[in-house]
Amino acid sequence: MLLYIHGFNSSPFSEKGIVTAQYIASHYPKLSFFQPQLPATPKAAMEMLIEIVEEQVAKGESLHFIGSSLGGYFASYLVENYGGKAVLINPAVKPFELFDEFLGEQYNPYTDEQYQVLPVHKQEVARYNTQVILNPDRFFVLLQSGDEVLDYKQAVHKYHYCQMLVEAGGDHSFIGYKQQLDRICQFLFLDK
Repeated sequence: MLLYIHGFNSSPFSEKGIVTAQYIASHYPKLSFFQPQLPATPKAAMEMLIEIVEEQVAKGESLHFIGSSLGGYFASYLVENYGGKAVLINPAVKPFELFDEFLGEQYNPYTDEQYQVLPVHKQEVARYNTQVILNPDRFFVLLQSGDEVLDYKQAVHKYHYCQMLVEAGGDHSFIGYKQQLDRICQFLFLDK
């Protein structure tokens, strides 16, 4: 099972989401692949992700994750609590510290949804914090120093024992992501 987890105000229809789905369909057509559109609130999003994971665990499926930005934060929680392996793309490390600047009305251009970010959402997202990575061998972290949204150094610090690729420049979308998909899938051992 591979679960792709998009970031804040994003969608499976982002460029990364689309190229991931195309790559998996082409190279791993028999793989159970999940790429849900997450609800806007952290609690509802994590409830959806946990439901998918627990259903797959009950079927005896091995767990693999690709998480981008806030999706990387969620993937870290899932791996540390349910097992499996994850590739994190410019992951959010402490998103609850950033929530104040997003309070109020938000718009998701992929879903055309308008919604409110409330103070309670900051507490909701903080519940899923993995302060220490206990299983560093389960993570491969891809970072670009030019990330204009998140401080990549926070991820370098948090995931310092994990396999990591840090590229100079780039941006939050991770320029050249498509060229990393072979390496991502090799780490996840999707062909085994």
